[in-house]
Amino acid sequence: MTITEKILAAHAGKKSVSPGDLINAKVDLVLANDITAPIAISEFRKIGARDVFDRNRIVLVPDHFAPQKDIKAAEQCRILRDFSREYRLGLYFEVGRMGIEHALLPEEGLVVPGDLVIGADSHTCTYGALGAFSTGVGSTDVAAAMATGECWFKVPESMKFIYYGRLNKWVGGKDLILHTIGDIGVDGALYRAMEFEGETIRTLPMHGRLTMCNMAIEAGAKSGIIVPDRVTKAYVRQRAKRAPTFYRSDKKASYCDIREYDCSKIPPTVACPHLPSNTRPAAELFEVAIDQVVIGSCTNGRLEDLREAAQVVRGRKVNPNVRMIVIPATQKIYRQAMREKLLDIFIEAEAVVSTPTCGPCLGGHMGILAKGERAIATTNRNFVGRMGHPESEVYLSNPAVAAASAVLGRIGTPEELGM
Repeated sequence: MTITEKILAAHAGKKSVSPGDLINAKVDLVLANDITAPIAISEFRKIGARDVFDRNRIVLVPDHFAPQKDIKAAEQCRILRDFSREYRLGLYFEVGRMGIEHALLPEEGLVVPGDLVIGADSHTCTYGALGAFSTGVGSTDVAAAMATGECWFKVPESMKFIYYGRLNKWVGGKDLILHTIGDIGVDGALYRAMEFEGETIRTLPMHGRLTMCNMAIEAGAKSGIIVPDRVTKAYVRQRAKRAPTFYRSDKKASYCDIREYDCSKIPPTVACPHLPSNTRPAAELFEVAIDQVVIGSCTNGRLEDLREAAQVVRGRKVNPNVRMIVIPATQKIYRQAMREKLLDIFIEAEAVVSTPTCGPCLGGHMGILAKGERAIATTNRNFVGRMGHPESEVYLSNPAVAAASAVLGRIGTPEELGM
């Protein structure tokens, strides 16, 4: 079996499972946010559940429209807070103690290798970077799981992606996953588990792995996953709240497709409007003027991402025709960035720094685009109207390219700044 099949089999109490099997499995963690949890809570009450299955296995994070941007957002967030108090949930993260959910959970050690995690948010697939099976589900499935601790699944087929070769300068996990999505398309892994491996992955730090698995959904995948190794073990050793289980794919495991990529040929890559698969080398887009840069999100708002962006803008100014918004993904990342004086670098460059929030990524707040405006962002989606007006445009890139573009006033690379 593949690592995905082994995790699902273990949680379903079966010796083995095969792609296409319908199973009921126990979940280790159930997640929802201020957009999706209110629906789940409503359904939870409708089914007449008397209690949650485990008050320390349900995570509620107000992060999309928080800090509350308007009255409707305030009402949504209040539903989470009241439900958490009513059922004495141990994993409710209020503003000031929260972060963007998919950065927060790994940081806090709430997801460990071998877990089965569901979340009412499509980017729940992020945690596959830790060797867990994690996937986004609907709010009604979350409601049932909050009551029973179980969820149903169709076992997905697995695709294997092998990466080899040395990474070029300023190329990281974001470029690898954008290149991959550009190759297979936004439905190229539809309802499949994307398993990332190879010598390049083995040397890729955890923040790059989290970025890759985060965007598996942009290829239509059910999940993304990386077999745990020394990098995984070093990461979870410092923070795991529970004992991990390390699964590996069998050498004779079956894959519906196998793709290989020579990473030495992959440049800093940008996804152009209006699909994550519409990719081109950043260096080819030098004529694209921009109005806004966003550094942040559950894809690239980690400390290493901020360091990369700060390295590029240090001693420089944001182009006068551009606004640059920097959003650390969690409170801990914010504080560490402050200690390292990264925030000083951004502010001296005339960027603005926000408290942790999903904010502009989903067109929520803190950076909405007007008609005709263009943004380059380290976020994960660039669909029509994703960040604001339906006639605006979003380009996706890694933090270094986004930061260089902020200085240049157009899409560009750090090399153009002599770096």
